[in-house]
Amino acid sequence: MTDAATGQETTAAGEQGSADGQTATEATSLLTQNEPAKTETPDAQKTEPQAEKPAEEVDYTFELPEGVELDAKSMDEFKAMAKELKLPKEAAQKMVDLAAQREQSRIETHAKTVADWAESVKADKEIGGDKLAANLAVARKALELGPPELKDLLNASGLGNHPAVVKWALAVGKALSEDNFVPAGNPVDVQGSIASRLYSAT
Repeated sequence: MTDAATGQETTAAGEQGSADGQTATEATSLLTQNEPAKTETPDAQKTEPQAEKPAEEVDYTFELPEGVELDAKSMDEFKAMAKELKLPKEAAQKMVDLAAQREQSRIETHAKTVADWAESVKADKEIGGDKLAANLAVARKALELGPPELKDLLNASGLGNHPAVVKWALAVGKALSEDNFVPAGNPVDVQGSIASRLYSAT
């Protein structure tokens, strides 16, 4: 029986060892083989930083009404501001349209004013009417004393039609006698001739 008992005991021990081995295997399986796969939460997931796409460059080239020109420096400053604020092309064009309308209105208003000046000169009782052509011929003598830029200034500004300017030129032209008048480019003692006439003894 001893052998049998030993065998039994041995068998029992073997069975116990087998049971222990199974338990260890199962425990190992629970911890490793059968462990559910770890999943990272969205917050824990590592994402590579994506480079920002460069903003599409807006071509701030604007359309202007025919005959209207805006100040180049002001336009450059506006384009820089529009780029900084990332204004859409359509919105920027609307702002330019508004500025163009105001400039066009200013041009039309000034043109009407210059035309009104001319009409006032023509209607003036002293220098206008039938005497206008002769008076303008005399007035032009005053302009011959000035540099060419003077005529350009009067034409560009429209001041050549202003009644006060026309009357001033006419007065100077009358003060210059035909004998003393010298065309532009030739020296003339204007002050001496006028002073001699104004301050000569009577």
